Parts: sequence; C-alpha cells; structure tokens
Amino acid sequence: MRYKDAGVDIDIANRLKKTIGRLARTSSTPQVVSDFSMFGSLFELKGLKNPVLVASCDGVGTKLTVARMMGKHDTVGMDIVNHCVNDILTLGAKPLFFLDYIAFSRPEPRVLEAVVKGMARACRQHSCPLVGGETAIMPGWFRHQDYDLVGFLLGAVERTRIIDPRRIRPGDVLIGIPSSGLHTNGFSLARKVLFGKAKLTVRSRVKGITRSLGLELLQPHRSYFSLVYPLISRIKAIAHITGGGFFDNIARLLPAEISCVIKKKSWRPKPIFKLIQELGKVPVDEMYHTFNMGIGMVLIVSPGRAETVLSRIRGARTIGKVVRGTFGVAVI
Repeated sequence: MRYKDAGVDIDIANRLKKTIGRLARTSSTPQVVSDFSMFGSLFELKGLKNPVLVASCDGVGTKLTVARMMGKHDTVGMDIVNHCVNDILTLGAKPLFFLDYIAFSRPEPRVLEAVVKGMARACRQHSCPLVGGETAIMPGWFRHQDYDLVGFLLGAVERTRIIDPRRIRPGDVLIGIPSSGLHTNGFSLARKVLFGKAKLTVRSRVKGITRSLGLELLQPHRSYFSLVYPLISRIKAIAHITGGGFFDNIARLLPAEISCVIKKKSWRPKPIFKLIQELGKVPVDEMYHTFNMGIGMVLIVSPGRAETVLSRIRGARTIGKVVRGTFGVAVI
C-alpha cells in the first residue's frame, strides 16, 4: 500500500502548500526574514524599547458549518485573524505575525484557497504577516466537507503601555462599540434555533434583515484595532465580548468589590439577535451570556475621558457604569 491508499496524497498536499505560500506572501512585511517554505518562521522584532510579547489562540467554531452550508469560506479566514487581533488589543498590544492550523479529512483546494485568501486579506489590513502554519490531512477524522480552523497571533506592547484593569474605580464609564453580528460565538445555539427548531435555511429571507440568513450569519468578526489602538492611553480596561457574553468577559476584568451595571436599552441589537431569541424562546440572561448582543467590545474609561473616546469612535455609546459591589455584572 501507499500513503495515498490511506487517504493522504502527498502531491496534492505539496500543491496546496504552494498555493498557501503564494497567498501568504501577499501579507509579508519587511520584518519577515525567512521564506514561507522554511520549517520555521523568522521575524525581526524592532521599534519597541521594552517590549512584552502577547499571544492569542482561537478558533472559528461551528460558524464553519454555516460557511459549508453557504459554500462561502473567505469570511471565516477574516474572522479568525480579527478575533485574535481583538484579543491582544485588550492588553494594549499590536499584532506582529499570524499562523494558522487547518485540518481536513480530504483537502478541497477551492475551500482552502478561499480560507487563506480571507486570512491574508485581514493580515494585510493589520500589517500583520501570515508567516506559516499547518495544513493537516486526517482521513476519516471529519465528515467529507468539514474542516477545522484555528489561528495563532503574536503581538507586542511596550511594558509601560500595558492596559491594567486594576485601575478601574467606581464611577468609571462603560463604552460599547457595535458588533457586525454574531462574530464567532454562539453559533451552536443559533444553528439549533434557526436551522433546527425553526427549520429555516441559509437562503431564507427574514423580515428586518436585508440579506439572506446565511450571509447575515457569515458577517465577518469586526476588528476594533484601528478604532481603539490610537486611544489606548485613555482607556483603563477593554473587554472583547466573545464566548461568555457580557457576564464572563467583563467580570474577568473587575477588581475585588467592584461591579458594573449595563443598561441594555442604551443600544439596539441587530434583528438577528431578536430572531434567535424569539424563535428559540431563549431567556434574556442566556442571550447576554451567550452572544455579544450587538456590542463587540467594551471600553472602561474614567468619566473625564469618556467624551473624548465617544467622539473618536463612530457608533460608540455609553452603556453602563462601574459601581461598588460584589455582584459582578448586571444587565438591566
């Protein structure tokens, strides 16, 4: 027998690597000092006096199922880069370089090329080169058209500019920045409600949503880097509203005996959230615990700096305040 008989074609794998390398080089920067084909990636760290490295790893989750149902795979590539960029932004860091992991049971060149195109596009937008990764062919591990996608981002921040949530005090203001949709969290519940209980399809048109349901769900995870990074010195803490929603992602920032109150009437979530809640009869607390509900990032700032931040970020609004207490996060 040959390896090919077991489901792994080395020739196809090598051709795929060449395609990935070609696309990855479109995101290269002068700091990259090795070729994509090497066993490791060399990156020259410069421009920082006292750098602290910041790392992030995340996946796209079952949003990949919606991508497969739609036959559209470029946006999930953008999702994974933007998600990781937002994560390190919460510490005040800027991205340096990105790596990916894509696993198939049987590689589909068209799908792989679309995913990597999306990643390379998002990397270029952040001057963050895609320097390498792994494409794994694992026969029998996934259903034929399924795959998994994971991203790894390394960033850096000057030690003196690290965001430290321990500075949060009662009276501070919570500023919310709108999301583009579900981003990359809550899709298992969303799919169960929309495609299971309600028996809708990705082609369904729903009142209040201008595009098909599938395209609405595939809206790319928004990057907040260009909006927030220039204001880092004015911000005490940043919460990226991902898995765990408002309750978990904000609570992890709060010092002892400090809590916050969020007023949900201070913004209007996109119709997709109301659709999921109504069709699935999902409790309100569960919605705010699972989804971003239309707010993808929350900034905590002192009252004296709130107006400056609000004026610099289009669509941002005050959504709550910091108070004394031990209850954590309350959404009222």
